[in-house]
Amino acid sequence: MGLTSQMRRSAVSVPSNIVEGSARKGQTEYVRFLEIAFASLKELHYQFSSAEKLGYIKESDNSKCLSKFLENEKVLGGLI
Repeated sequence: MGLTSQMRRSAVSVPSNIVEGSARKGQTEYVRFLEIAFASLKELHYQFSSAEKLGYIKESDNSKCLSKFLENEKVLGGLI
């Protein structure tokens, strides 16, 4: 599986798990899906860094995304 495909899957997984968790009954299930979303976000963060190291993404573009990753990680961490 290519890096682009994996990045797309990770990117879709984050909001999908948040939505699915919010539809579940009970706090425990909701938190479990938030944790899955958080893991997918961390995976995507890593994949962006890898893409930069491989020369697929410019460092300046990755830097722009870095602040978004950190912001979203803080929000999800707070929800968890």
